[in-house]
Amino acid sequence: MDFPWWRDAVVYEIYVRSFADASGDGVGDLAGVRRRLPYLADLGVDAVWLSPFYRSPMADGGYDVSDYRDVDPLFGSLDDFDALVTDAHARGLRVIVDIVPNHSSDEHAWFQAALAAPAGSPERARYLFADGGELPPNNWQSTFSGPAWTRLPDGQWYLHLFAPEQPDLNWRDPVVHAEFLDVLRFWLDRGVDGFRIDVAMGLYKAAGLPDTPPEDQAFKAESPIWGRPETHEVYREWRKVLDSYPGDRMAVGEVWTDSAEDLARYVRPDELQQSFNFAWLQAPWSPTAFREVIDDTLATVPSPTWVLSNHDVVRHRTRYDETDPGTGLARAKAALLVMLALPGSAYLYQGEELGLPEVTDLPPGTRQDPIFERSGGELFGRDGCRVPLPWSGTAMPYGFSPDGARPWLPQPVEWAALSAERQAADPGSTLAYYQRALALRRSLRRSLPDGIAWLDSPEGALVFTRGTLTCAINCGPDPVPLPPHERVLLSSGSIHAGTLPPDTAVWLS
Repeated sequence: MDFPWWRDAVVYEIYVRSFADASGDGVGDLAGVRRRLPYLADLGVDAVWLSPFYRSPMADGGYDVSDYRDVDPLFGSLDDFDALVTDAHARGLRVIVDIVPNHSSDEHAWFQAALAAPAGSPERARYLFADGGELPPNNWQSTFSGPAWTRLPDGQWYLHLFAPEQPDLNWRDPVVHAEFLDVLRFWLDRGVDGFRIDVAMGLYKAAGLPDTPPEDQAFKAESPIWGRPETHEVYREWRKVLDSYPGDRMAVGEVWTDSAEDLARYVRPDELQQSFNFAWLQAPWSPTAFREVIDDTLATVPSPTWVLSNHDVVRHRTRYDETDPGTGLARAKAALLVMLALPGSAYLYQGEELGLPEVTDLPPGTRQDPIFERSGGELFGRDGCRVPLPWSGTAMPYGFSPDGARPWLPQPVEWAALSAERQAADPGSTLAYYQRALALRRSLRRSLPDGIAWLDSPEGALVFTRGTLTCAINCGPDPVPLPPHERVLLSSGSIHAGTLPPDTAVWLS
């Protein structure tokens, strides 16, 4: 059967600022990504997802967009983008770009026009302005800490669920709908293969903007702030645009929710092709927790996705280390093997193939995440997973920038041992392991069924089959017997005397 490419793709997330710097200013750029395409092709991924590279004041690393149809000079030009897409396609790599529809930058022409216009004007109708007197219109809090409202000199307030520099758009205004349909077509016409939709569950807010109990302000299936049913009509509009282009163009939603049933609503046949499955990312190191997420996902969500890390969360090597220090890398490698054995597509985050940990000791003066500033330094924010990659050499910038330019976030001295160059020369490295796992998955994936079957598992372990493939993971403290098999295809660690050690996974046939 001929499946669309995204159904079982391995997608590699590139946080452009931190991937590779070609210009020498210490910030990653599109030309840097283009130069590293051979590395990605050798790694064995099917597609790349680029974080926002649009014009932006960079109040939130580019997720505050001032022009959705241009490249910020920090990252290059539209010509650089076109060349990147051409070269990626020539290497068999698809290109997914980020789109940010929940909010714009406060420097976007629309918001500047709204500031210059009076209350009740069409310009202000594109955003969420409200009267509130001396106090905000309601009790909503920003996910970046502090109130979600900022007051203007004329007395009106505007909503920003994130930073004040990111005013929320009003999706009840048809002008907003038309604008983003045009933005989609702009990038589709330039050859992009899909979109990752930022804050995909957040476009609509309840009419009247009511006060909301604090517990209901977290990401939920439906609240006055998140997961409003009207949002699905937007994605029905977008799906028609995607389907009007050849080549199985797609969209994947960043949908934070508290139920698999709600996640499934975003991937109905006339809506998005995929939504991120953050339940897998959030699962603790536990066979019971892993099985619950797998069962819920496969029973509920069409075209499932699996992800362990991204640019917004602590790297999973470090998360696993927090509960049992010293086990993080072994557990990260084992979790990857389980993820790649499951039906659906997998999303990787840059640097996980090098086994990079979270950088937890960045000096306060170097941190740039608005979460850190808005929380008064109480929350470290996301800078620790965004430190630029180590490519080569023994000292900062480790090949990230030419001519020794200082990267926008400092890299740890320990990363000299984790550089891509050093690992490429070591067949026992984490990079080599990822390459083997991705190559084996690619050779098997189209011959495997969409479902899995659970086998009886020893205490602390989890075993399932998917057609001719058997996958086992040992989350317990003691070795367990391997399931019946003919041969070992790949293991995340050493296998001894027919047993699977703790914190290890294996593929068997």
